[in-house]
Amino acid sequence: MELLKHLENLDRIHNPIRIGLVGCGQMGSGMIHLASRAPGIIIQAIADIEISRPIHELLSLGISKDQIIITNQENQAEDWLRKGKFIVTEDALLLSKLPSLLAVIEATGNTEIGAKVAWHCILNQKNIVMLNVETDVTVGYFLNQMADKAGCIYTVAAGDEPAVCKMLYDFSRSLGFEVVTLGKGKNNIIDYEATPDSCAEEAKRKNMNPKMLASFKDGTKTMVEMAAVSNATGLLPDIPGMHGPKVEFEDLEKVFIPQKDGGILSKSGCVDYSTGAIAPGVFAIITTDEPRIQNDLAFVSMGNGPYYKLVRPFHLCNIETPLAVAEAVIYKEKTVVPKGMYSEVTAVAKRNLNPGDIIGGIGSADVFHRIYTYQEAKKNNYVPMGICQGAKVLKPILKGENISYDNVALNQDAFVYQLRKLQDSLIEVNKNGGE
Repeated sequence: MELLKHLENLDRIHNPIRIGLVGCGQMGSGMIHLASRAPGIIIQAIADIEISRPIHELLSLGISKDQIIITNQENQAEDWLRKGKFIVTEDALLLSKLPSLLAVIEATGNTEIGAKVAWHCILNQKNIVMLNVETDVTVGYFLNQMADKAGCIYTVAAGDEPAVCKMLYDFSRSLGFEVVTLGKGKNNIIDYEATPDSCAEEAKRKNMNPKMLASFKDGTKTMVEMAAVSNATGLLPDIPGMHGPKVEFEDLEKVFIPQKDGGILSKSGCVDYSTGAIAPGVFAIITTDEPRIQNDLAFVSMGNGPYYKLVRPFHLCNIETPLAVAEAVIYKEKTVVPKGMYSEVTAVAKRNLNPGDIIGGIGSADVFHRIYTYQEAKKNNYVPMGICQGAKVLKPILKGENISYDNVALNQDAFVYQLRKLQDSLIEVNKNGGE
């Protein structure tokens, strides 16, 4: 049964897919409203450290106060879910324990919380959908394999760039094309010095968290998204940080191709981004050396080749996330997951850091982040982005210098750190031919 018909049928029999949501920020709150209109799904439990936020969103949908319960108690929450009530809680891990919820969406963007929520969902054999790519590029390889063994689904959400890039990749490879480049549009040039303070006024206008806006401006989000694409496909950044030129739509297939054919890449099979007008879309540059296929592509107005562009001119972020939930629950399908560690996102000093400093997280005034191939990051002993927050500086680190295991003491009590150590061990076992 096609997805829409299945969802409409669930709607007709009043048996929607009940979803839990962790994080009621900009992305999460929008998803609550979307789910209230979409057939066959309902966000019925919401966890946030500020419970006023989910309550506000539920009330704004016309849900009465007597239909909302605030609780951190498992039995009470499950009982109310079965009665069709809405749960609000400060305890994100509570959602992983509630049988009525068929999936949990993690939307905090925080690697520590994301790792804990995903881990506990998988332990409870509950499907987990990550609108938290930061966690995925840090420990998603381990979590995906853990979910496979547990019999549930771990997946990055539909709608974000990794998912829509993967859609173009699968389409192209299924038809036998070589994928030369997968890329995204970025709507501004990277400002490596962006901080929450410098972004405060713009963030207020856009109703955004200033740290989140800083992470967009300093390039972190772009690096994370394309690392997720890399790990899902095996395509690699051509250079650290990728090229990121400003290329307009009509020239994409002239620029994101190998240097031997007039482009900027040292090889085929790369991830990259453009600051041209392609934003907010994504693109794939593909090629074929088969003359008849080239003739057919010319006939359908794709150009004379041998390079061709495929474009999805939009990605809808959180608005598309419920599709990943529905496909996970109904079909047991993953939207996008890492098949290996091909790229790493590492921390770089945004200012001079001194011994004793405690490094802030994503979007802070302390660090921005850059994509490297996994092998290069490992060779240079660079610290992965997702475990750098809370590290104590041991030696002076100059502005623009990479954070390495040699110049910081990591917070080894962090759950995401422990999970990353497990992932590193798993990769080593797999490399040596272990099961």
